Amino acid sequence: MTTFIARRILFALVLLAAVSLFTYLLFALLPTDPAALTCGKNCKPELIAANRVRLGYDKPIYEQYWQFIKGIFAGRTYGSGDIAFTCPAPSLGYSFNQHECVSTLIGKTFPVTAFLSLGAFILWMLLGVGTGTFAALHRGKWQDRLTSVVTSIGVSLPTFYVGLLVLFSVVIWLQWLPFPHYASPTENLHDFLTAMILPWITLAVLSAASYTRLTRNGVLEAMNEDFVRFGVAKGLKNRTVIRRYVLRAALIPIVTIAGLDFAALLGGAIVTESVFSLPGMGRLAIRSVTDSDLPVLVGTTLVAAVFIVMANTIVDIVYGVLDPRVRVK
Repeated sequence: MTTFIARRILFALVLLAAVSLFTYLLFALLPTDPAALTCGKNCKPELIAANRVRLGYDKPIYEQYWQFIKGIFAGRTYGSGDIAFTCPAPSLGYSFNQHECVSTLIGKTFPVTAFLSLGAFILWMLLGVGTGTFAALHRGKWQDRLTSVVTSIGVSLPTFYVGLLVLFSVVIWLQWLPFPHYASPTENLHDFLTAMILPWITLAVLSAASYTRLTRNGVLEAMNEDFVRFGVAKGLKNRTVIRRYVLRAALIPIVTIAGLDFAALLGGAIVTESVFSLPGMGRLAIRSVTDSDLPVLVGTTLVAAVFIVMANTIVDIVYGVLDPRVRVK
């Protein structure tokens, strides 16, 4: 098991290095001058040239990339003399549009996305796995057919439509909740829960629909396996068979998809954050696109990619725990 985990971690580190290289090159090779985007339309050529030197865009691409990687581990200083400033490690660049280090901007917005992702993930796993198991145990009955209809509707609806529908129904029409105004849970727990409950429900309902289908199919397939029949023949209670044997086998493919979905949410739930005006990484990424803020765009893209790679690694390790045959392969 130790060798298996070590191989997966080593592969993840190599993949992260490759992701950082291609992400940086993708934006560095765009047909735009990043230095020209640091000031307005009336920016003088002398100022653009000075900013190009100040931000290191006058150097070759390979040297720019090395300075970028070095800044992640050791921080980075821009300019020299009295006008010099430093972005501490991990430095992902500097945004002249917002006059802050990119890592600082991500640090401010990431907790919002993390709270949104974690809450939605817990809800959709509980709903999806629970409802899918319930439907499988009532296969062919009205409970199963009703679940199938509901999940078909849930899979078909886009996120922005459900978000706007929930917002209009609960906040504007029924007036059960005030309009969401995000606050940190350490500052105002009531405002935090009020702002997050509707986004949690929106993401959970949509994602739970597909997880219900996956769980139902996985449980039905596992119930036909020989080891499950053997457990029933031994006289084990149905509850014990479902919990210890059926669910463990059915959760293997679900763990894989859940890890990737959770990582994608951590990268920025763009649509949901925009609908409910949450100041998360998704809105930060959209703002960087509209403002042509390339350093922020590189930073948010790289952070999202890092979470996906990390999720893949964790999923592989959990996969090995659930199914020992994976470790052998």
